[in-house]
Amino acid sequence: MTGPRPGAPEGLDPAALPYLEAMAAAFPDLGGGVTDAREARRILAAAPRPPAHPPRVPAALDRTVPGPPGAPPVPVRIYRPDPRQWPGPRPTVVFLHGGGFVLCDLDTHDTTVRTLCRTAGAAVVSVDYRRAPEHRFPAAVQDAHAALCWAGAHLAELGGDPGALVVAGDSAGGNLAAAAVLLARERGGPAVALQALVYPALDAAQDTASYRTYAHGCFLTAAHLRWFWEQYLGPDGDGGHPLASPLRADLTGLPPAHLVVAGCDPLRDEGRAYHRRLTEYGVPSVMDAHPGMFHGFLALAGVLPQACEAMARLGGAIRSTLDDGKTSGEAGGITG
Repeated sequence: MTGPRPGAPEGLDPAALPYLEAMAAAFPDLGGGVTDAREARRILAAAPRPPAHPPRVPAALDRTVPGPPGAPPVPVRIYRPDPRQWPGPRPTVVFLHGGGFVLCDLDTHDTTVRTLCRTAGAAVVSVDYRRAPEHRFPAAVQDAHAALCWAGAHLAELGGDPGALVVAGDSAGGNLAAAAVLLARERGGPAVALQALVYPALDAAQDTASYRTYAHGCFLTAAHLRWFWEQYLGPDGDGGHPLASPLRADLTGLPPAHLVVAGCDPLRDEGRAYHRRLTEYGVPSVMDAHPGMFHGFLALAGVLPQACEAMARLGGAIRSTLDDGKTSGEAGGITG
């Protein structure tokens, strides 16, 4: 058994280090050498990618759904699982991609969403919400809720169980998923069975211990996050607003949660704190903790065992929303 490579972040699983280094090398120097969002997107789009062998799903259809009042329609991509493997009514997942509210799109998260569709046996509506800085807070939240409302009104069309509507997201998408649930509570729907948040960004304050411990060296840095929040909120944005920082919101009456938390991640403590606050409010919450992983690791579900485990548990939590499904704890989640 070998120890950590010299210079490796403290606590990181050595098996994850090559992937972390490759992802970091391709990522723009946000907030440093790169301060323009369009340039950041160009760099990311030009980065080398592995040969495309996306997981197969029977259907992946691009379309638009109605946006918020006064806003344009929202592009989405709808994925359907194999009905031979997953017959009958299924969960429906509204998925919000990460990217700091600024980067990424339907294509960058296509493989992850396909894997989720297959693992959970769910129809997935992946949402191409408006991005900052062209569209600052709360545009993305409003788009997320509009897509959630559309999905909730079209469950029969999607083959969905009426009691198994899920909202999910990773990183900034986890923020939008949590905020969309708050809006659904305020506006009387739709009814959400589960909020599934993967290493979510939940507080604009950026003042936790994990921000300091993992400020750099673990792919996502504190400088990246500072730049992302600046783009999202703008000079006059209210970072304390509960839809911007769901960790500060009143969590009364929210649906159960499944949180995936990476140990070597500036956002680690926000995920832990949200789990604690949910339980204090009496909301069932499962935290699936991966101490040796870094931010973004779920995208490696095809090659990294811990990512495969996290995806399997996430799929189990989503399936548990069906009337005859198992609980997320039985799927292998770790509470505490």
